[in-house]
Amino acid sequence: MKIKTLLMGAVAITGLAPAAFAERASDGQVNIIYWQAPSILNPFLTGGTKDIEAASLVLEPLARYDETGALVPWLAAEVPTLANGGFSEDKTQLTWKIQEGIVWSDGTPFTSADVKFTYEYCTDPQGGCAQLAKFENVASVETPDDLTVVVTFDSPVSNPYQPFVGAQSPILQQAQFADCTGANAPSCTDQNFYPIGTGPFTVAEFKPNDVITFEANENFRDPAKPAFATVNFKGGGDATAAGRAVMETGEFDYAWNLQLAPDVIASMEQGGMGTPVAGFGTGVERVMLNWTNPDPALGPDERAVIGPHPFLQEPAVFKAMSMAIDRPLLSEVGYGDAGKPTCSWVAGPEIYAIEVEGCFEQDIAGANALLDEAGFVDSDGDGIREANGVPMSLVFQTSTNAVRQDFQALLKQWWSEIGIETELRNIDASVFFGGDPGSPDTFQKFYADIEMYQNTFDGTDPQSYFGNGLCDKIPSPATQWQGENVSRFCMEEYDALHAQLTQIDDPEERVRISQELNRLAFENGMMIPLVHRGRISAASNTLGGVVLNVWDSELWNVADWYRID
Repeated sequence: MKIKTLLMGAVAITGLAPAAFAERASDGQVNIIYWQAPSILNPFLTGGTKDIEAASLVLEPLARYDETGALVPWLAAEVPTLANGGFSEDKTQLTWKIQEGIVWSDGTPFTSADVKFTYEYCTDPQGGCAQLAKFENVASVETPDDLTVVVTFDSPVSNPYQPFVGAQSPILQQAQFADCTGANAPSCTDQNFYPIGTGPFTVAEFKPNDVITFEANENFRDPAKPAFATVNFKGGGDATAAGRAVMETGEFDYAWNLQLAPDVIASMEQGGMGTPVAGFGTGVERVMLNWTNPDPALGPDERAVIGPHPFLQEPAVFKAMSMAIDRPLLSEVGYGDAGKPTCSWVAGPEIYAIEVEGCFEQDIAGANALLDEAGFVDSDGDGIREANGVPMSLVFQTSTNAVRQDFQALLKQWWSEIGIETELRNIDASVFFGGDPGSPDTFQKFYADIEMYQNTFDGTDPQSYFGNGLCDKIPSPATQWQGENVSRFCMEEYDALHAQLTQIDDPEERVRISQELNRLAFENGMMIPLVHRGRISAASNTLGGVVLNVWDSELWNVADWYRID
């Protein structure tokens, strides 16, 4: 397989330098396929990568990360730093200067008021903002003038580049979303499906969980971009069909997140229509453990809200489940060279990863001995251990995908060998990763005992990502089921350590604290990490300007894409 692999950073898929565009919208239509279909275009109301990336064609942040992981200005004129005076010496205030002349796609001026509104929108206690961790430690956002934004923190911070940075924290237009704050946020369908943005495209038609039609933004700040007049953004299906549509049939120009076995991708590449590329970023495939009780007999305000779980918080149980896993086999079967076995929640950048003794060695006998010693026995001889008289039976859910179903089958087998029964469920990825607070099948709602998925964070600093494990980031009915702490994990020690991370400047100390947060999450049963996944996508041989970026939206430079004749 000719797949190009990166440990960090990204490469241009075509290997060609972006061409100068003759004029905006001169290259017709580009066809993009995401086999996980977007269900909303408001990144603040979803934890789904597919939603966030689709929205990035329209909504933009003040700064973002380039293909090397470096922070670069986007809507801002420059990145404020200690050196240029934009970050105060006491490290409690960050001042952004917005580029002059930027307008929304409706022609109205983009101003600092929109930035302040976005802060107020996400931090509304009734709004259920999925990106709330981005605003940890922010005390206020002020607007001295139309082009100045002053972010004040409640204490000195080491990394002030959390809010308004990256695809997960773009700017919303105040005029459009003014009546959509708090509890009203999920009900604003027009705004959430058709956001007005500053990006290279606008939404012409949005069919949730199906297809989106984008059109070139006539008011985009670069008069020569984008080269494409329209984007046909198809969602749904499966990763196999998406890969074939680019590399074999040429029906589509770009396919995202080809979560496929290595031999399958190699076979597709022989079609000669497109090229795959992989980059190791921040994504880790893992099993999340529910700390609350997902019993369907409980009401909507109690199910997956009250705790504890009948047995998953028992250290012997989650440690034995981890010991029973053959991580190298999972990595080889699922991803080949595009996967690495891991016991780290944050495995990339590699400096934050932890070493766990025995992580790469399956130990069924040791797992059984651990459960025996803890008193979890099979008293009736049916092959299933009991905990306080209750059979140790788990409902295990994940999105529909061939690799994930292979993983489910293997994990079920291994856990059966230690006396834990597993019922498998797979849910359409568009629904599983959607943000619909009314759906029982989202990964945030977590109406199961365990669930498997991966997600990523913007940039190379994991501070805000580790913030997703804080006690106050737990999804519930009160937060419209938004929040990234889907395990409902809660530890005072973890919260206190994260608070230290936000205030520490020394690089070595930041690495040490990050590794300790990694260790606390693993050793206390927030999750069972499995594989550090490389991101694999594919582009048509007739598509130029594409650069895979594993540190931000994969579509971060879509304004630079063009057609190769």
